[in-house]
Amino acid sequence: MRVLRVVAFTVAAYWAAIGLALAQDTTTLKKEMPGQWELSTTERSKTCVVTLKADTAAQGFKLELEPACKAALPFTKDIVAWSVRGLDIVRLQDSSGEAVIDFTEVEAGIFEGLRQGEGVYILQDLAAARSMAKSMDQMIGDWSIVRGNGQPVCGLTLTNTEAGPDNFQVFLKPKCDAAIAQFNPTQWRLERGQIILLSKAGEAWQFEADDNAQWRRVPDTADPLIMLRQ
Repeated sequence: MRVLRVVAFTVAAYWAAIGLALAQDTTTLKKEMPGQWELSTTERSKTCVVTLKADTAAQGFKLELEPACKAALPFTKDIVAWSVRGLDIVRLQDSSGEAVIDFTEVEAGIFEGLRQGEGVYILQDLAAARSMAKSMDQMIGDWSIVRGNGQPVCGLTLTNTEAGPDNFQVFLKPKCDAAIAQFNPTQWRLERGQIILLSKAGEAWQFEADDNAQWRRVPDTADPLIMLRQ
């Protein structure tokens, strides 16, 4: 009997700790979220500024959407409030409290939400989003792809011409290395700090900035490809 009481006490303590952790996480999110956020498609081709407030509203908290939101992202016309659900879900909701879109944090200050049939949307701190936009503008222009020994193998131009949802056109210059010519990227985007090159076949190459201000293809190999700004 004593063993059963100990087990019961241990289980109760465990669930109490879980409940406390949930409450703490929910409270933290409620305190951290008020402020200005950017709601956007993954690569910011369509954006909307959302101001989350700490004032209570029916089934949640108040928010404001900038006037341009409904034209940029039509689903936002149904959003009237926000709330925190479960452990880590930030919900933008309609007048009945139902989710218009639910977000979960994927990186510090960056939340992702999925709308079925539409795709992924990003919610992030407005200042950070605008800094990212500046970074993307700096990507536009001519680049050279070289091997690890510095040998040039291809030239390409990243543009800001839209080429489908969240992607932009990229053009290869003549006389590229056979492997790159075969890959033949036609679109690009900047995503979570990576340059993504996309082929017509849907293949993707990712490049990450290294400590030398170069962009190396990942995962790294013994014979790496590096993108250099021209």
